[in-house]
Amino acid sequence: MATDSVLVTGAAGFVGMHVARRLLRDGHSVVGLDNLNDYYDPRLKAARLAELAPFAKFRFVKADVADRKTIADLFAAQPFPYVVHLAGQVGVRYSLRAPHAYVDSNVTGFLNILEGCRQSGCKHLVYASSSSVYGANTRMPLRSSDHADHPLSLYGATKKANELMAHAYAHLFGIPTTGLRFFTVYGPWGRPDMAIWLFTIAIMDGEPIQLFNQGHMRRDFTYVDDVTEAVARLLVQPAAPDPAWSADLPAPATSNATWHVYNVGNGQTVELTDLVAVIEKAVGRPAIRELLPLQPGDVLETSADCADLERAVGFRPGTSIADGVQRFVEWLQECRRAGRSFAL
Repeated sequence: MATDSVLVTGAAGFVGMHVARRLLRDGHSVVGLDNLNDYYDPRLKAARLAELAPFAKFRFVKADVADRKTIADLFAAQPFPYVVHLAGQVGVRYSLRAPHAYVDSNVTGFLNILEGCRQSGCKHLVYASSSSVYGANTRMPLRSSDHADHPLSLYGATKKANELMAHAYAHLFGIPTTGLRFFTVYGPWGRPDMAIWLFTIAIMDGEPIQLFNQGHMRRDFTYVDDVTEAVARLLVQPAAPDPAWSADLPAPATSNATWHVYNVGNGQTVELTDLVAVIEKAVGRPAIRELLPLQPGDVLETSADCADLERAVGFRPGTSIADGVQRFVEWLQECRRAGRSFAL
């Protein structure tokens, strides 16, 4: 497959840059697409692209997945046998303030990618879903075999919509589609709106950190290198019909169509108070805590069961929170020594 072109949307994003770099190192040709919007500091996105620029087999296209004509023209000019769709509007709390951005990017944009795959005969579409689809589910760990029909945010609802849209295209047109429910991805080159980044910067600067629900929330933090490993392995294994699938008792994560969804998480939960302690140790100074109530759209706990991922590709994410945070803090400290800072 290394001679085939791969389209990576959201290539200037956090996960997108890491995935594109991994595929390039594996010898693939990559076309990276991103609209370089200002949801957070565009300088960070430019810096990520600079990490990809030295690769001879990388080409960047500035475009918005919600632009129907541009995406159609892109696929018409160069059919892509493989597509990794990571572009989209992220964030739970922002969806309370800017809901239309989520429908434009996550729903309309995803439809444009599906249409491009259909028209060009794509062999496999791998796309980002989210643990947010589980919403009100409370039985832990969260299994891909669980029904996920009660999202608690519009963001989660749009990701669930992606899974349903992908199934329809897999059923109607035979496009192999694999959805990945990411669980709180973190690491170098991460997003400045996420807790680990916000906490680390605040602790470094002696500023207070905000702990919602008094810090009594638990998350399954997944190191970005584990995510890229899962994507790279699954990309070359197109989704296939499940011979055991029954329409009388339909399994939620497989189908008689070429469709599958997987959890991609570390499988261990960490309370936010414990996360802060890990960051304090890595930074070498204590945090100033501001305890706040639970925010709308937040869930109390996430924990991923990744047994089906391990069965499929022989890999289970496993980077410890201590190791992952240490690598992130070292990267952020190096950015600061180099005079590079990025803001929301």
